[in-house]
Amino acid sequence: MPDDLKDGRIVIVGASLAGLRAAEALRDEGFTGSLTVVGDEARPPYDRPPLSKQVLLGQATADTTGLPMRRDPDADWRLGVPATGLDPLARQVLLADGDSLPYDRLLIATGTRARPWPHADEGALDGVFTLRTSEDAAGLAERLAAGPERVLVIGGGFTGSEIASACRERGIAVTVAERGPAPLVGALGGTLSKLAAVMHRNHGVDLRTGVTVTALLGDGDGAFVGAELSDGSRVDADVCVVALGAVRNVEWLADSGLAAGPRGVACDAGCRAFTMYGIVTDDVFVAGDVSRFPHPLFGYQLLSLEHWGNAVEQAAVAAHNMVSPGPLRRPHLAIPTFWSTQFGLNIKSVGVPTYSDHVVIAQGSLEARRLVMVYGFQGRVTAAVTVDMAKSLDYYRHMIETAAPFPPPPGAADRALAADVPVPSDVPDPSVLSHGPTVALTGYLPDRRLAVVQPTH
Repeated sequence: MPDDLKDGRIVIVGASLAGLRAAEALRDEGFTGSLTVVGDEARPPYDRPPLSKQVLLGQATADTTGLPMRRDPDADWRLGVPATGLDPLARQVLLADGDSLPYDRLLIATGTRARPWPHADEGALDGVFTLRTSEDAAGLAERLAAGPERVLVIGGGFTGSEIASACRERGIAVTVAERGPAPLVGALGGTLSKLAAVMHRNHGVDLRTGVTVTALLGDGDGAFVGAELSDGSRVDADVCVVALGAVRNVEWLADSGLAAGPRGVACDAGCRAFTMYGIVTDDVFVAGDVSRFPHPLFGYQLLSLEHWGNAVEQAAVAAHNMVSPGPLRRPHLAIPTFWSTQFGLNIKSVGVPTYSDHVVIAQGSLEARRLVMVYGFQGRVTAAVTVDMAKSLDYYRHMIETAAPFPPPPGAADRALAADVPVPSDVPDPSVLSHGPTVALTGYLPDRRLAVVQPTH
């Protein structure tokens, strides 16, 4: 590693939001060395939230969602070439084209991909989609524009709900199949998920909960025509969107010795990656959806986030720490935030709703479909979700940051309303859901290693 941290070779693996913002931040921080950005997609970095919103509504095309560059990062872009391995001893990133990239410091920002349908032959039927990439969105938007008779959405998380909302806005019949008791229950808990279920049905969605899709059906010529459900029913449809959550892109790190697994790559609060033995590295950093990092406000458990804001803020922290000596490094302590627009509602979240034991409606009401729900854990505020009351969010962010007592007192934000009586937050076990939370608590240890004691004879 060079003596001057502002010089040397930095490689960023992942050419999406976190990778781009980190590259820009490195130059802003004064890094003058060589910078290489590796991406498995051939197109430059683009924005993903519009793919399930404006693109599916026909308000924008998938090729117009490119991310604006805040500055030219003067990087060597290796696009369309996935990373296939990492040699931490030789400090080299191995690429699918047989090339290798030496580095002094590495940033892992490989993000996630859509979880595919588990049966490959069924998932390959014409008319079956996932939604993660620009190419996915372009293909699905084209099918929706053609006016299908019915769309089947498998999974009632945020992505599945936004797809269903777009379908109804376009006047397309849609069925949503969710294994759990309601849409969004894995992210928001039982009380707010009841409102989500009402909104689905009020907008004409054929919502099926407590069921799984057991088979996708073809017509014999390779076209999707419907699905069989676990309750014995059948849904006839000509388009299917599999919205079963995300898979973290860590397979290329299998032999790297890093603490990389299904929940992501574990790192410390300064974005430095852990090895599989819990030893922190000093030359490998992590940012964005692929990371797992500790947060003091949430019991120092490692958080996995699929949030736009987290990718931006963590990338900035990682870039700063990559070019700064130890005493000048700073922690990534941003409060998780998230937003979604569906069925005419603006839903915004701050904190970690799944890190809760009780909830209370502090403002508004479920009946008015305009409210603030505050989440608490062991007597302190840990999260808040607003429905069409986003201006209250900063008030509750401050309560989370200051570990304010739960339930919150009357007089929250700009309205002197007494809070309701707290009720259990009713956060389900993720294993009973088709969708997963966009914020997940993933334990305390960088990796879990199980030792087997062999007695001597």
